[in-house]
Amino acid sequence: MSAEPRTLAPFGRRLLRVAKNERLGAYNMIWVADSDGPPPVPGQFYMLASRRDWGGDDGRPYLPRAFSYARATESALGFLLDAIGPGTTRLCRLGQDDGIWVTGPLGIGFTAPERGRPLLVGGGIGAAPLLCWRDQLGLKTMTLLGFRSADHAEIQHYFTGAQIATDDGSVGHHGFVTELLRRELDRDAAATVYACGPPPMLEAVRALAAEREVSAQLAMESGMACGFGACMGCVVATKRGYVRLCLDGPIVDASELESALVPGAPH
Repeated sequence: MSAEPRTLAPFGRRLLRVAKNERLGAYNMIWVADSDGPPPVPGQFYMLASRRDWGGDDGRPYLPRAFSYARATESALGFLLDAIGPGTTRLCRLGQDDGIWVTGPLGIGFTAPERGRPLLVGGGIGAAPLLCWRDQLGLKTMTLLGFRSADHAEIQHYFTGAQIATDDGSVGHHGFVTELLRRELDRDAAATVYACGPPPMLEAVRALAAEREVSAQLAMESGMACGFGACMGCVVATKRGYVRLCLDGPIVDASELESALVPGAPH
């Protein structure tokens, strides 16, 4: 897999502060003040844990949580979160000036298309790494986003001109975002696809890219405990053998996969 060299993260975790917690429908965008950290590459991720309430009476959550960053400025990082478990719930409750432990940036990010226009495809909070990639590529990039409902689609306001699909038809196209992708590939068979979302969506993108013989890069998920390749928790199978997503990903070329349905992925 050809990819840009990974950014070397500072050794150990850093205690930073929350600059803002922005509610976006069903999600939260947490802005973390980070003026001294190295600039990340779109598609990279960070390990996050709140300073307080991390580990309750039952000990949960035990470990930090891995999140792709959504946007980076000179002074802050933005992370799109969904409160679905003990870790994400605690992170979503953080307020301004609360402490947050951060490790990163980690992993390998997206690479620029060798030919054709970039076509970004996101599902749910999988929109996060596509936002910073779109920032870098430019607003003329075509973006397709799929959500469960209008409440989950509030992040669309960060994506000017994006096409939206919802499962319930409350916003945009009534159906799957991959239906929009098929339509766009009918119009432009030379596009390079960049996708992030739940494994079933990524598998549909992988299969469609193989059918149309187009290049596709997938931002994949698997259980991560450390982010440095030590725990082997994020190992996935490719055509060239097993790889650790935290080191060899999380961006994987779709052509290297027999399937994007990764056992143990959070979705």
